[in-house]
Amino acid sequence: MTKVKIAHVCNGCGTPHPKWTGQCNACGDWNSLVEERLGPAPVDDGRPAPMSELSLLHDVNALLAQPRPTGIGELDRVLDGGLVPGSVTVLGGEPGIGKSTLLLQLLAWWPGRTLYASAEERPQQVRLRAERLGAVRPDLWLAGETSLAGVLDAIERTDPEVIVVDSIQTVADGRLASAPGSLLQVRECAQAFVAEAKRRNVAIVLVGHVTKDGALAGPRLLEHVVDTVLSFEGERHHALRLLRAVKHRFGSTNELGLFEMTGAGLVGVADPSKLFLADRCTAVPGSVVVPAMDGRRPLLVEVQALTVPVAPGVPGRRNAHGLDGGRLALLLAVLERRARLRVSDQDVYASTVSGVRLTEPGVDLAVALAVASATVDRPLPSDLVVVGEVGLGGEVRQVAHAGRRLAEAARIGFGRAVVPASCPDVDGIRLHRVHTVAEALATAALTT
Repeated sequence: MTKVKIAHVCNGCGTPHPKWTGQCNACGDWNSLVEERLGPAPVDDGRPAPMSELSLLHDVNALLAQPRPTGIGELDRVLDGGLVPGSVTVLGGEPGIGKSTLLLQLLAWWPGRTLYASAEERPQQVRLRAERLGAVRPDLWLAGETSLAGVLDAIERTDPEVIVVDSIQTVADGRLASAPGSLLQVRECAQAFVAEAKRRNVAIVLVGHVTKDGALAGPRLLEHVVDTVLSFEGERHHALRLLRAVKHRFGSTNELGLFEMTGAGLVGVADPSKLFLADRCTAVPGSVVVPAMDGRRPLLVEVQALTVPVAPGVPGRRNAHGLDGGRLALLLAVLERRARLRVSDQDVYASTVSGVRLTEPGVDLAVALAVASATVDRPLPSDLVVVGEVGLGGEVRQVAHAGRRLAEAARIGFGRAVVPASCPDVDGIRLHRVHTVAEALATAALTT
């Protein structure tokens, strides 16, 4: 009987170690070693390796790498046109966020033969979802397989144009001693699918699990060997879903796709700004609209703040939802020190609406004015938007793509904007230029 070797594999770079140590010797990551059972090494039969195919660079046909549209506009936006034949894409997201729904809709729209390899759900479950989505079509093949050999055999028998494997963590190579989902299994199965995609010139999409921190589960080598890594995000209790490209070898990673989860599946959001502001209450203190940028897409998002006095001697709580908690604490310190607005004796709650997460510095001034509005109990004008980065000195700094942000605000119907002093003019909206946070509070009539 062949003895199974125990090793500790780094989940960052995949390097095996004979015993556990606090730091990986190859990449330097700390606490990244996981115990793995390694199978026997392949035996060298002495035969020479096959010759690789050579070609001159100017003879390579670049048109063979042109993307093919998926039929889903928001997905094509993120993929910069669609799926490229011969590519491998990983779609990661939390459980229940809608990954399987999105990919089943992709296969339903694809004009050619497709294969859905379901290693997590039974075929009957997939059929019920397909009926709800209207995705039952004669060219969509279904394989309920958990073994790598079984999935590869299904590909051989159906010869599809697009393949979805749901998920890479539940497919296992029977020749390896490790359990499904282990670092070794994920790495070897992913490399097998990459080789199959290149050999057949077909697009393969792998569903990937994520960790509790939101990172893609498995070794970082998984992200290196594939061509595209997509992140599917959103709050499970909200209908909004956000699709981003973390890595994309065939285009930009600065695009954002927006979907709304409905009873009939995922529907692209054509005008997200109007969706975010649909139920806005304009007469409440602590509410302000910020023209944010996510990638190359301007979004109008409502930021809300609430302050509650605390008992003397009790430190105030700071709670941020959809915003950077550290950034909120910094802005509160700037308001207290530079704008002379007392917030240290208040519990401060700040949040974005509709489950959108904003981490860019351009929302600083909007958060500061929302907190000030809630503290002095005065609402901001309903036709006002606020944008700008705030420094530790209380200065208001310029942000990128200010023209595109304010043009989006003017399109929605906002007539005024509080902006940094260096912001250029934008047609259709009146600008109130400010140099400091204190000046912004005075402009918005929020000074005590």
